Amino acid sequence: MRITGGKLKGRVIKCPDGVIRPAMDRMRESVFAILGDLTGKSWLDLFSGSGTIAIEAVSRGSSNVELCEKDKVKVKTVLENVSVTEKELNVKIGCHFMAVELFLKRCKNKFDYIFLDPPFPYKYRLDLVKTISERGLLNPNGRVMIHFPEEDMLPDTIDKLEIADKRVYGRSIVHFYKNAGEN
Repeated sequence: MRITGGKLKGRVIKCPDGVIRPAMDRMRESVFAILGDLTGKSWLDLFSGSGTIAIEAVSRGSSNVELCEKDKVKVKTVLENVSVTEKELNVKIGCHFMAVELFLKRCKNKFDYIFLDPPFPYKYRLDLVKTISERGLLNPNGRVMIHFPEEDMLPDTIDKLEIADKRVYGRSIVHFYKNAGEN
């Protein structure tokens, strides 16, 4: 996998052992193009896998970046990828190695962007987005983005979040949710 834009464009990211479904380069590049300039924006990468999405966000100017991954097999690779990035860009990426569900219940920070890329067989996508909304983890004018297979549609409104955009990439979809009533 390669970083698709920003200061680290073209840099190769190591893939961890175990089950991983890395976000397609085309999908990642498109999502980040839709969001535009991330300078100074906070970012949370859930179901991080290799850390690629968090690193892509930092590469494009995001600050206050955190990631969460529960698979212990992936910890070493995530830490290697993050360490190289932190040294190269003189930034800090917060790494949390626990279940996303537990992280969201404990999280006290708010973010401008929250990206979820759960395994495609994962059945609790709706619950996760609802938890993010109920806990008020999204800053005003922020976005929650969730990547999922086309056969598992999500509603246009989840708690206090409403659909702002949706994109199709082959058999996968990314929904962009915003706080209801915001532009």
